[in-house]
Amino acid sequence: MICGGLTTSQSVTLLQIAEAEIPEFMDQNGGRYQCNGSNDSIVPAVIVFGDSVVDTGNNNYLETIFKVNYPPYGQDFSGGKPTGRFSNGKVPSDFLVEELGVKSVLPPYLDPTLKIEDLLTGVNFASGGGGYDPLTSELASVISLEEQIELFKDYMEKVKSMSGEEVVNTILSKGLFIVATGSNDVTNTYFNNPVRLYHFDFDSYTHLMVDSASSFLQKLYNLGARRIGVFGIPPIGCLPSQRTLKGGTQRQCAEKYNELAALFNTKLSMEISYLNYNLPLARMVYIDGYYLPLDIIQNPTKYGTIEVAFLCKYTCTNVSEYVFWDSFHFTENAYRIIVRDFLSKNMNLMM
Repeated sequence: MICGGLTTSQSVTLLQIAEAEIPEFMDQNGGRYQCNGSNDSIVPAVIVFGDSVVDTGNNNYLETIFKVNYPPYGQDFSGGKPTGRFSNGKVPSDFLVEELGVKSVLPPYLDPTLKIEDLLTGVNFASGGGGYDPLTSELASVISLEEQIELFKDYMEKVKSMSGEEVVNTILSKGLFIVATGSNDVTNTYFNNPVRLYHFDFDSYTHLMVDSASSFLQKLYNLGARRIGVFGIPPIGCLPSQRTLKGGTQRQCAEKYNELAALFNTKLSMEISYLNYNLPLARMVYIDGYYLPLDIIQNPTKYGTIEVAFLCKYTCTNVSEYVFWDSFHFTENAYRIIVRDFLSKNMNLMM
């Protein structure tokens, strides 16, 4: 695979931006969080659902082609070995637990070596290749959102049997729940599958996606989850894969892809506001996953110059200065920037 996109020709590198300190933030009761891993208020566990952006290795245990348990993936992870993470190192799931001081990485739930202490501080149910549209996960032979919910129920039963119902209730009421998916719906299922493309326009397909997202969030809430952050879709049309395949000779952003992503994000944000209003104990937050990545991609004066080698069979020696690791996924330093931006802007709203 490759690392591509946004080499740094400016004085400020992507690594320096990722390592820059961000402000600390407060919860509703005055508890103080700080994104360097130090906090005197408690997030007992982080639970993640979604696709390859946040999958930390669940697909390793599936019969699917959507897995990355081979080099050079993981070359910058601890030990330099592939873990099933779709990046050169850590992914957003890991940075969430690291920045909140919970633990260093978020393990996949399907890992058979998990111990009770791993379960108590949170696990990951995400599966690369999935999406909101049930057809997306079916086509990829990966764990659907419905199946991720079932695995979460199994997780709660395990914790209850080992540590008691009170511990489960604490995780549900005070834990941080993250949902990050939808990109594969756009790129794989809608634009590349006649079952969807010829039967749905943008409005009806995004309605299907939002209905699925809303149903999932309500199920999560009904199970007891309260602090839920939901990432919007990134600017899909500006990812290396779509720029190469759909962007013409000049490799422009594929605007139809971005248009569909932006429409979904608008509807998703409105639905989350509606759910917050109608579910009295909910602390749901829509997390913008579109404009920061777009800014990184389209503003070379801030981040460097765009250069992508689609489907090359080599890796860059200076991965830390790149935004894209492969044709679809970011490097760990780009993910760190995105997670810190989320925490600094949204965490207060969930406390």
